[in-house]
Amino acid sequence: MLNVSQKVDTTTLSSLAKVFPDEELKDAAYVKGSALLDESYSFQVAYRSAQLWKGVSVRVQSELAPYITLYEVGLAPSELPNHADHDEHCLRTAPGLYPDPLYPLSEAKVDVMAGQWRSVFVEVNLDDQVKPGTYEIKLSFEEQGQELGAAAFQLEVIGSKLPAQTLTHTEWFHADCLATYYKVDALSEEHWRLIRSFVRTAVEHGMNMILTPLFTLPLDTAVGGERPTVQLVGVEVTGQDQYGFDFSSLDRWIDMCIEEGVSYIEFSHLFTQWGVKHAPKIVATVNGEEKRIFGWDTDAMGEAYGQFLSQFLPQLKAYIVEKEIADRCYFHVSDEPSLEHLGNYEAASKRLREGLGDDVTFIDALSNIDFYERGIVEHPIPANDHITPFIEHGVDPLWTYYCVSQRQKVSNRFFCMPSARNRVLGIQMYKFNVKGFLHWGYNFWYTQFSTRAIDPYRVTDSGRAFPSGDPFLVYPGEDGPIGSLRLKVMREALQDMRALQLLEELAGREAAMALVEKQVDEPITFSSYPREAAWLLGLREAVNDAIKQSIHSHL
Repeated sequence: MLNVSQKVDTTTLSSLAKVFPDEELKDAAYVKGSALLDESYSFQVAYRSAQLWKGVSVRVQSELAPYITLYEVGLAPSELPNHADHDEHCLRTAPGLYPDPLYPLSEAKVDVMAGQWRSVFVEVNLDDQVKPGTYEIKLSFEEQGQELGAAAFQLEVIGSKLPAQTLTHTEWFHADCLATYYKVDALSEEHWRLIRSFVRTAVEHGMNMILTPLFTLPLDTAVGGERPTVQLVGVEVTGQDQYGFDFSSLDRWIDMCIEEGVSYIEFSHLFTQWGVKHAPKIVATVNGEEKRIFGWDTDAMGEAYGQFLSQFLPQLKAYIVEKEIADRCYFHVSDEPSLEHLGNYEAASKRLREGLGDDVTFIDALSNIDFYERGIVEHPIPANDHITPFIEHGVDPLWTYYCVSQRQKVSNRFFCMPSARNRVLGIQMYKFNVKGFLHWGYNFWYTQFSTRAIDPYRVTDSGRAFPSGDPFLVYPGEDGPIGSLRLKVMREALQDMRALQLLEELAGREAAMALVEKQVDEPITFSSYPREAAWLLGLREAVNDAIKQSIHSHL
């Protein structure tokens, strides 16, 4: 409920609310919820006043205080909230300021703006040691010890542990963007420190597979252009079409990933995007000097690159076998090939299999079922608006992805979209037994085609190319990543999926699906689902209640 008999007006909202400073609150108050052990539960407290209050202290009063982290929900600019052909399920599409970055309240102080709603994002990170029960969480806004306003939330902790994530999840990790933004040399010690920090945040939010740059990523690069070199495999030209390889940096990367909890290694694409026509940028030591030896001027099917791959791939395979991670490694041929590139893709895939063998896993984002039907791709990753034929063909394991183009009906994460449209993906992936999810932008901080670097706090659309929210989930902080509303909501989607899996384990899949589709007009698909946040929140509460009842019935 809205508390107005105070100097600072407050109300509690769900994590799915987006609080804009130039409008009244549109979401209903949300005052209670429930969570499982080992879950991160979030809600928000919105606040405003009739006058400006600077440096107001925000104090948490709760038995759960040691588990609570507070964030100020910041505003980010968007010149391109969406493309012209978007659907009607957007909060707004005008350029302006959108709630998104989450700034840790290390000093627990906020500025309360006159006549502007803002919000504090409250994150409760429950471990398995918290005692089940209902806890009050009160946030008070204070000036020199005087309470200006307060709001309270009731959180029930259910005594059942959220099961481990089974979904394989990658948001493409752009190590070169870290080096560029922070102005550090690639693979310098400071770069390694930053990489670890951003990997840690990724893992904390359900990303368990990391894109690993064997060579500089051949992704979103202008034809003839180059991205800054970040190459984990050292190459030396030892003679005519003869090469030596150094895996020490790759070894350090993989060790770091494993230490941070990464489960899977996703090796970068070995051919260029959108056509499979060229080799990625590869640099080598030639007569003591570092030179680019392959790139846009290299024919993907030419003899020179073939000679290179015939020497490199068997050594890479031997390395991952010796390191005992071969079953945790994924390979790419080329990103987003279309039907016209099928011949090129098939030839490139054959070339890679000749060097790696048939016992490695290849995955690629593509949306034409022909690649799968012809046996060219065993593990396709279709976009969520093209997934139906893949479901009908019984593709297993089933993966999906979305990006800039998925703006009609299906789930996505643009600034302008309701957070429920982001979170509903977890329900959809549970229903259709999706095993993997891919997105291209964990931290893409360049313009389209990587022609120049951007400041992510000023440019959120890759230079008016991709709707704000598509290119990245995290912002660069002083010493590491700054999260976003979209990052937290995506984790909630994954937690919803895990909670349904727990209910299935306790009561059967039929019972879990009965809850999912209990109050819907038609069966849920990737394009048809209830749009209201209240439905999604209510479903999760029903799942939690069913879990609790199942636990009690087994006692």
